[in-house]
Amino acid sequence: MRRKTLTYLFVACCILFGLCARNEKQTLRVMEPVPFSKVKITDRFWDLRLQRHADVTLPLCIDQIENQTARIRNFENAAAKTGEYKGLLFDDSDVYKAMEGMAYSLINRPNPQMEAKIDEWVDKIAAAQQPDGYINTYYTLKQGLDKRWTNMHNHEMYCGGHMIEAAVAYYQATGKRNFLDVAIRFADHLIDTFGSGQKHWIAGHQEIELALVKLFHVTEDERYLKMAEWILEERGHGYGTDVKYSYIGDRIWSVAYDPKYCQDDKPVRDQSVIAGHAVRAMYMYCGMADVAAVTHDQGYIDALNRLWESVALRNMYITGGVGSSRHNEGFTEDYDLPNEEAYCETCASVGMVLWNHRMNQLSGDAKYVDVLERALYNGALAGISLAGDRFFYVNPLESQGNHHRKEWFGCACCPGQVSRFLPSIGSYIYGRSDDALWVNLFIASETETNVGKTNVAVKQETQCPWDGKVVLTVTPQKTKQFDVKIRKPQWSETYTLSINGEPRTVSPSADGYLTLNRKWKANDQIEIDWQMKTVPTAADPRVKADVGKRAVQRGPLVYCLEQTDNPKYDNAMLTANTDFEADFYPTLLDGITAVTTNQGKENALVFIPYYAWDNRDAGKMKVWVDYRE
Repeated sequence: MRRKTLTYLFVACCILFGLCARNEKQTLRVMEPVPFSKVKITDRFWDLRLQRHADVTLPLCIDQIENQTARIRNFENAAAKTGEYKGLLFDDSDVYKAMEGMAYSLINRPNPQMEAKIDEWVDKIAAAQQPDGYINTYYTLKQGLDKRWTNMHNHEMYCGGHMIEAAVAYYQATGKRNFLDVAIRFADHLIDTFGSGQKHWIAGHQEIELALVKLFHVTEDERYLKMAEWILEERGHGYGTDVKYSYIGDRIWSVAYDPKYCQDDKPVRDQSVIAGHAVRAMYMYCGMADVAAVTHDQGYIDALNRLWESVALRNMYITGGVGSSRHNEGFTEDYDLPNEEAYCETCASVGMVLWNHRMNQLSGDAKYVDVLERALYNGALAGISLAGDRFFYVNPLESQGNHHRKEWFGCACCPGQVSRFLPSIGSYIYGRSDDALWVNLFIASETETNVGKTNVAVKQETQCPWDGKVVLTVTPQKTKQFDVKIRKPQWSETYTLSINGEPRTVSPSADGYLTLNRKWKANDQIEIDWQMKTVPTAADPRVKADVGKRAVQRGPLVYCLEQTDNPKYDNAMLTANTDFEADFYPTLLDGITAVTTNQGKENALVFIPYYAWDNRDAGKMKVWVDYRE
């Protein structure tokens, strides 16, 4: 035992020395996000959703996990070493994702009953954990523990990653170590099982990489960072096709899925073109960004930049959704973006938010927030009903009236994903660095953070996404000179800006931000009015599905036509002479700005935000509308 401890100390010292050496060369992360635990959202648009998340979505997930399915019973049976396993092989992860959402909700909406429920589940999970730290109820109850770590495709690391994320979230929310200790024992089991000189392994569904980095930041144990890096570096060397490591069939990859399916065709730092399963890709890119932020691996950053261009410029829908194919829940070829057949899994849209958030932190470039915002308000938000009780797994951009949200799914990754994502919205609004306060999203909110060593309070007032006026009140603890960097949104061509009522002319810099540098004092007020026009948008001509069509955008929102508002839906047409009028309807779909055309009362078209479709009468829907010059 003493020898093993000394070995870990030696490895940790080597890692630390390497990190210090790389720190001298460069710093890759430009800013740190202000965590949602320090952000109070006062925005009606988002506060309503967060309240329904706490009151409706989380209780629904709890009921499904405890009563409607066998998910929590699997843990009970595994602890008792008796009974059968019911469900899909990765169902443990749904429990963990719900727990992460529950933990996040506790931070801004304390709930003793929900906290007690988490503790109850933690006890059951801990009881199901093996003495060596391994935990997966599918293997404990069905496949047998002798078969564990023999099939790379069976989501053992995926489930473990979601457990780690949930445990970190609960520790940060409550300070309790009960769940965190379970996660640490599992992570230590990974280190004992894998790594240099031991078993090779490809995580068939990425997730563990970013989770281990989170655990590293909480525990400051360098071994978890090193393990995340090792798992990433295993990809692209043919280990996934080695028959020694699989007992079902001949290899991890079946006839239907080649190594590209989970981005295993090349080493991660050599990848340039997006391919395979969309959610797997998003999680892997998040893991790469998190590792690079600490290790300063420029090879990872260069690969991520290439991959981002492949995704955002050639394989992303106007909604920020990614993954066009149902066959592989992912990508096919550049510009293959069908509408009615679009897959656009909700989890992948959330993944786009997570990945672009990290890319923005690493670079300080506003273009990543433009994509984040697009995916947030359209691709991800469409995944849950306005009432908070129904979910989309697939998010097409056109429907013949037969696609609807459901209360739950056999493969229920998306409800859990939404449940853990929504309460974290506050983390994407502000950033901080030693010399700047960063404003990324326009959401009414309040926060306090440090710029350098000075505490700064910020209050943001806005009616975005319906109106482009934003008022920021900045109050440093003492008068201090620093930058306030405000993202110039891609959707606004012109704007006005004033500081304490005095008009200013400020142009965005190359990074896409308006940089305001001055000695800030208490209650300094910045007022910006972003022009918010209704814009008919043409797709890239290489997107065959959208040739001769236009989509309507206003501010950060993509709009769509629903048959219920448009009796002449099948004959809908936009022309070069079409004008649009935007009006706010406080009782329609929780309050929206709808867009109507000027084509006469009988032929006028009514557009609603895409995220709000399928919340009324069933009917057809489309984002891309026929267009005539």
